[in-house]
Amino acid sequence: MPYTNAHHGGGEREPLDLPTRIEAELRTRIEDAVDYACLDAMVKARQDRGAAAPAADNARDREEYDRRVADFLERVRAALVPALPAEQRQRLGNLNTPHGGDVNAALAIQVTLAKELPDYWQRFEDVRQQPSGGDERRGLLDRFLGR
Repeated sequence: MPYTNAHHGGGEREPLDLPTRIEAELRTRIEDAVDYACLDAMVKARQDRGAAAPAADNARDREEYDRRVADFLERVRAALVPALPAEQRQRLGNLNTPHGGDVNAALAIQVTLAKELPDYWQRFEDVRQQPSGGDERRGLLDRFLGR
């Protein structure tokens, strides 16, 4: 059984149904795409400032990365949800910004949008290509403060 999931509490494994497998794969692809987009933007912003590349074991770098992930997921949500017809938004339920930067909730919204929108990946890429605005402001502030 190649598509199984460990049962909580024991070593038993049970087959996942097709919709669950599809949703899990979609979530993984979205996570990978968000990871790439955020890490790429972070590295480019650092290069533009002449700063050191981010390091996985650096707590400040990890915080910056986590902030970028939450911000990016919000940018994608904010770009895609208003474009949905009102009836579709109502049928899909809560697509509002998750409270407290809840990345799992934000990813769940992205999975929902990806399942609903045939051009999700094109829209995702369009948002990724748009400057966030934060990098430019931080770059100017860093230069002003000599960082």
